[in-house]
Amino acid sequence: MTGDDRTQGRAPSRQDAAARTDSRQSRQSADFVQPARRVAYEVIAAVRESDAYANLLLPTKIKRAALNTADAGLATELTYGTLRMQGYYDRVISLAAGRPVDAIDPAILDVLRLGTHQLLSTRVATHAAVNESVSLAKQVGSRSATGFTNGVLRTISRSSADEWRERVLDATTSADDKLAAVYSHPVWVVRALRQSLLAENRADELEALLDADNQAARVNMVALPGLTDPELSESLGEADAFSPTGFVLAGGDPFTLMKEYDGRIRVQDEGSQIAALALTRARPVRAEERWLDLCAGPGGKAALLAAEALAGGAYLVANEIVPTRAELVRNALAPVPLDVPVWESDGTQIAERHADTFDRILLDAPCTGLGALRRRPEARWRKQPQDVTELSNLQSNLLDAALKALAPGGILAYVTCSPHIAETRGIVATALKAWGDKVTQLDTAAVVQSLAVNELDLAGDPTSVQLWPHRHGTDAMFITLIERTV
Repeated sequence: MTGDDRTQGRAPSRQDAAARTDSRQSRQSADFVQPARRVAYEVIAAVRESDAYANLLLPTKIKRAALNTADAGLATELTYGTLRMQGYYDRVISLAAGRPVDAIDPAILDVLRLGTHQLLSTRVATHAAVNESVSLAKQVGSRSATGFTNGVLRTISRSSADEWRERVLDATTSADDKLAAVYSHPVWVVRALRQSLLAENRADELEALLDADNQAARVNMVALPGLTDPELSESLGEADAFSPTGFVLAGGDPFTLMKEYDGRIRVQDEGSQIAALALTRARPVRAEERWLDLCAGPGGKAALLAAEALAGGAYLVANEIVPTRAELVRNALAPVPLDVPVWESDGTQIAERHADTFDRILLDAPCTGLGALRRRPEARWRKQPQDVTELSNLQSNLLDAALKALAPGGILAYVTCSPHIAETRGIVATALKAWGDKVTQLDTAAVVQSLAVNELDLAGDPTSVQLWPHRHGTDAMFITLIERTV
């Protein structure tokens, strides 16, 4: 069955239209590569070569290429779809090529991944997917690599997506390897996510979570409280199910909208909003409280904290050790009419000069980012188990420093965009043991439920809250509130 045959009886999509245009142009020029595909390839290659972040690089590439709306949509789908399913596609490519993927030139492997995504997961016509992949291979590889690319993709095109799925499953070696293959996650991530769900007695949700990681996230926005019309979400989209400050954008370019409202609305996941609000709304704000956002970059939570501080008469300081990220924090804070100093200090040393100082501290700790795989799909391939060990050491040091900088009676929110036990409950347990009766965990679940628009389905120990993409539609944010008693 050809790619054209597979589209019969289905509503035409932007990808179909682009493919028909592409195929006509491809016949006119053997080396033609449709701009959307070229942009997707360049981003995928940059992710591999220089650890680029797709969510930051792709908009820039789209703008520079002056892609229209349809082509921008296609480039986005091709980029994120390929990165999400890279592990699965590598298994297909290995079977079709008769060799392991690490024996394939990396640039050609990127071409094959992009082509495989088009053949198995989109309605792009087979000849367009294959021909333009061959043209790409000609531009980035040798003549032999061009023939190799053609042969592998034509082999893949001769079998259906379901047939390839069965072949991949037949080649797996264990139950976890099967899940890793089908849902395109490294085995170690599958196991880590299972352990996190087990902590809530919800291990039966693992496949739903893995599937949710492979779904495109909605464009979620925050409307900074006190600085925007409370009814704004009704005109621009649908109010969030849980966050009182957020909404799902109905359509259009979110960055254009951010400019229109001078940054008073901005892109921010609903889970991130809840994490910041858990700190600011844990109890009533007293005038002249001192707040600290310890690891503030890139500034989304800092902007929300600033709006809340302005409303409550509190002072806020933001800290970010990386200068380029500190500048992003300043830009994020600019729409809030509040003087917020941005320090560029080592967060682990913060208490050396500011012990017993702050009434509320947000520690959004650097982490593996396994909770945001919908938005940053490349993170699953970039991180390794040893990264967890290195990060957990940093997280422990940051948490200890933050507790020292917290004033007696103050509240600290420890937050990660990772559900990994070693980055969440393990870090908190170590700190609680070290600090003894000088600190206590608050009923974080009660705080979060009190601020949520609708009741959240939470599980496990109520002193911590774990949000999930499959259960709540948010990134997998971990939140716990700790009060310093002495």
